[in-house]
Amino acid sequence: MICAAFVAHAILPNKRLFDLTIRVAELNDAAALAQLMRELGYETTKSDMQIRLEGIAADERYRTFVAVHDGKVCGMIGTLTCPSYEHNDSGGRILALAILSTIRRRGIGRRLIATAENDFAQRGIRRVALNTQLAREDAHKFYESLGYERNGWRFVKQLSVRD
Repeated sequence: MICAAFVAHAILPNKRLFDLTIRVAELNDAAALAQLMRELGYETTKSDMQIRLEGIAADERYRTFVAVHDGKVCGMIGTLTCPSYEHNDSGGRILALAILSTIRRRGIGRRLIATAENDFAQRGIRRVALNTQLAREDAHKFYESLGYERNGWRFVKQLSVRD
């Protein structure tokens, strides 16, 4: 996918501008993305993330965008578009959103969500869904502030797989 990077300016509480570039993730971002996954509680190594990114990059339904500040990846969002059983058109899913804990609450998450929503809209996607853990109450408030509504429950079960 070809997507030009752009510079966004978030305003910090002390009214200074915060320069931020949003761009498509690259395979060499694996170490930074692994760090972001670890901050969310998912044990991930650089090599794990490289393998994941290779599979994701090969599938045109996925998009991964990163936020870069001072030359370093400080946030990411991963999305997926897919057909629907319930609707005649495809839907979008935000699969992952992570911001470095040391730099949160500066508008980075909002800029990443806006980037994903713009990308969805350009692809004709009108409906976006996401999951978040029950314990992440700050995340719930964040998504609701952006217009996302609670509409159900997610159930998870770990299956044993035979080799």
